[in-house]
Amino acid sequence: MDRFRMIFQYFQSNSESVMNGICGLLALASVKMYTCFDFSCPCLPQYNMAYGLGIMLVPPIALFLCGLILNRQSLVMLEEWRRPQGRREKDLAVIRYMCSSIMQRAMVAPVVWIIVTLLDGKCLICAFSCSVDPEKFVGFANTSPVQVQQLLAKVPCKDDELMRNNTSRKAVSRYLRCWSQALGWSILLILIVAAFLTHWLRPCFNQATLLQARHWSNYIDIEQKIFEETCCEHSRLFAHKCILHFFESMQREIKLHSFSFPREGERAEGQEDLLQGITDQDQVNKLLETWYYDKPPLDISQEIQKL
Repeated sequence: MDRFRMIFQYFQSNSESVMNGICGLLALASVKMYTCFDFSCPCLPQYNMAYGLGIMLVPPIALFLCGLILNRQSLVMLEEWRRPQGRREKDLAVIRYMCSSIMQRAMVAPVVWIIVTLLDGKCLICAFSCSVDPEKFVGFANTSPVQVQQLLAKVPCKDDELMRNNTSRKAVSRYLRCWSQALGWSILLILIVAAFLTHWLRPCFNQATLLQARHWSNYIDIEQKIFEETCCEHSRLFAHKCILHFFESMQREIKLHSFSFPREGERAEGQEDLLQGITDQDQVNKLLETWYYDKPPLDISQEIQKL
């Protein structure tokens, strides 16, 4: 369990290479899930569209949420956005940069799922088979409107008895598949062109602002991780001293049971006192409250002058 937690914490780090790897794994997972998924259209007029669009849109929402959960910066960005002003100003440019980076990575897997489903065509055929104009296909002539809707709803089910001998089933299916693939390739082309323009037009804008936003977004994440690590170390030392204080108060009972109690010098040897005069729970709570409501400004010039 500890090893799994360490691996999970490693993947939650702010390293861009790790986050890009997670996005790639989610994209590959979305393709694998779709290929392994047994698509079975209900072939009923009242359920086809809900089922087809549900398969096309619900998994991308789940993949998008997974991308947000696995990205550590999403929580850091929300904390930075919601924190009180305090003595440190909040830079909206940094928050926008973090939000843009998070959204770009989280959207990779959902976009891959949607493009794969459109290129395959099954979902769109199932969703819009009842919306096709039957007058364009000769196989639906001399049939009542109710029968036409039933036949169109069964277009995705090629093994159905009503559609085996219908000559227009393949025509409708091919017609919808062409529209689906055209839409999929169009979305893919638009995304590629947008990425190309973003990559080549970025140097035309103010690079100093971009570098500043990237630097301080990384700083906020690193500061949060170091603060959590320091709190863990502080909690360990505080718990250690509380336990030693408990055993000191129980020293008589310990001697009666012949337990050996460490000496004061041995106990403090090799340990750095990071408590800085904090001796009770109220002081710890006050310290954490001060950090949240009144973060210190990003200025260490006074400390340098003291040195």
